[in-house]
This record gives sequence, structure tokens and C-alpha cells, in this order.
Amino acid sequence: MTLRAHIDGVTAARLCFNDRCILSCSSDRSAILWDVESCRPLKVFVGVHGGTISEFTVIPNTNRMVTVSWDKKMASTDLETGQTLWRRSQAGLLTSCSSSSDGRLLVSAADPQNAVYISDAASGQTLHHISDHHRSTITRCRFDPQSQRVATASADRTVKLWDLLAHKTTMSIDSNHGNVVSDCCFTNNGSFLCTASWDKSLKLWDLQAGGFRCHGGTPLQRGHEGSVSACTFSRDATLLVSGSYDRTVAFWDMSSLCQTLVLKGHSDWVTDVSVSADRKLVVSASKDRTVRLWNVENMEEIPEVVEKRSGGTGIHILKCEQCGKPFPVSRLQTSDLLTQCVFCRLKSPSRYRPQPPPLM
Repeated sequence: MTLRAHIDGVTAARLCFNDRCILSCSSDRSAILWDVESCRPLKVFVGVHGGTISEFTVIPNTNRMVTVSWDKKMASTDLETGQTLWRRSQAGLLTSCSSSSDGRLLVSAADPQNAVYISDAASGQTLHHISDHHRSTITRCRFDPQSQRVATASADRTVKLWDLLAHKTTMSIDSNHGNVVSDCCFTNNGSFLCTASWDKSLKLWDLQAGGFRCHGGTPLQRGHEGSVSACTFSRDATLLVSGSYDRTVAFWDMSSLCQTLVLKGHSDWVTDVSVSADRKLVVSASKDRTVRLWNVENMEEIPEVVEKRSGGTGIHILKCEQCGKPFPVSRLQTSDLLTQCVFCRLKSPSRYRPQPPPLM
């Protein structure tokens, strides 16, 4: 389904409230709460910001969202009543925000100060201000799942982890990406971090083992044809979803670090992606002013997708030997190993033994 209501590029869209709703925000200065079942807007939030809403976060276990904007303001809104609970001004354009898993803290990033603010989620009051945290624009800031560290990705091609207890940077990663690091996301246990970059690649970092200090991150093979703008893990970390300036959404199997699906349909940059807890739904936001809801489990039944994917794109459409549904596989992969779709392989992982990706 294509969700149309924004009148300018959609900057972020996420599934929320146990995947029953989608929340989106836009350069049109509005945020919209959508019903997943009907794909219709439930509520439109306007008048809170005077500039592009760059990102939002839903405070866990509440009906509140916090939005940040290029108008240098951060605001908390009750999603049920539409009431603005508080509004705080910062020194610069706010580029990103995230909530801690316990709902107590917020992190936001400001440009051109390259600064990070740690704030109280209930009041918006600044608790810590980290100035000049990076040498260039901070593109993304994220709490780890344990709410102990804040990861920041930057146009300076580094990723930093700031410890909330020690009040200092405890890890600085030279990503070796060839361009801006546009996004980062943690696995649910906090052991792995994925980075997305304008160099068209994604990399996986094992924060627990720390081997990347000597060898760098592990690249995901055969990536996008355009700059990667967004990435997110499924809750069980078996899947990664990414969005790109090439107007596609890619689906990655983390056991092989290879692409499994490529979703086409947007007519402009994909700016954000989100995946449901059961891995069956994917949401994407785009500069084309739309939000798309993809039923990944049944997507190959859509003729348009089958036609686009099989027409000269280096993709085979195979029939799953277990569930009987068609699924795509790259011709670069060994087809006799891939006799089941990704969902059947996830149900019985012991039967799936992928070849390691080719060395670059």
C-alpha cells in the first residue's frame, strides 16, 4: 500500500504501538499517525514546528512522541490528544533524535555545532551537552538497547559511542567508509552495530568481540547502486533492512550477509525504513512524499514486483519447496542451496548452510 498525505518529502516513518500504527514526519512540517490495517491517517499533527521535521522518536510505554526540527526546536506531543506537552529550543538545526529503552532519556544532535544533547524525556530539560563531538555533521544518534551508551554517526566518516555513566567517549570507530556515514543501528542485545554510508555500502561491527579494531567492519556483500540512507535490524537480528538513494529497499539475511529481497516502487530517495517484530511488514519513507507499507511475506504475489525483479536485474524467481511461494534469489548465489524462502529458512535454520560471500 502507498500512503499519501504528506505534501513534501517524508523524512522518517516507523511502525509503532505493537506494529498496529505507522508514524511519519516530513519536510512539510507535519507528522501523521497511520492505521496499519486501513492505511488511513488517524491523526495529523501540524503547527508544532516551523521547519522540516528531521526525525521523531516514540517514548516507550507512553502515547508520546518527540520530534526534532530544522527550526532548532524539540517538542513532545501526546499522540492521543494532539497536545504539545513541552517545547525546547537548542542552538542548532536538529538532525536526529532517539529515546532510551526505559523512556527516561532523549538524545538529539545539532548542526553546525556537531553537538549532542542528552535530555530528560519528561520535561525536555538538557542534562548533558557534548559540544564538537564530531568534526562534521552528526547524521544519526541512537541509544543502545541497554540505555548505557549513545552511538553517533557523522559526515566525518566516524562512529562514536558515548558512555552515559562515565560521561565520556569510550569508543571511536574510524569506519573506513568512503563517504558520509548516514545511519547506524544496534541489534537488540547491543552486541552488533550496523553502519550505512553514502559510499553505497553497509558494514557490521562486532562491539563485543572488538575484532574490528584490527580488521575493520564486516562489509555486507553486493550492496545498493546508490548512497545508503537508512538501516534497521529486525527484533531478532536475523534480518537487516536498508533504504537507498537508488529508490530501493533492500532485505538482508544476516547469516550470509547477502541481499535477499530488493523492493522497488518509490520514485525518489528512500529516507527511512522500519520492520515489524514478526518480519512480515516493512515500512519505507521517501522524498517522493509517500510512505509505503510492504507485505514482505506475500510480496512476490504482486505482479508489478515480480516483473520488475525478474526483468534483467540479475534475479531468479524460485519456488519455495516448503511453503510453495515464489521468492527471489540473486544469480550470484548458488541456487541449489536456496530451495526455501527466507521465512522458511528462518523457521528451520539448521537446513540452511549458505556459502560465505566472495572476497572483494
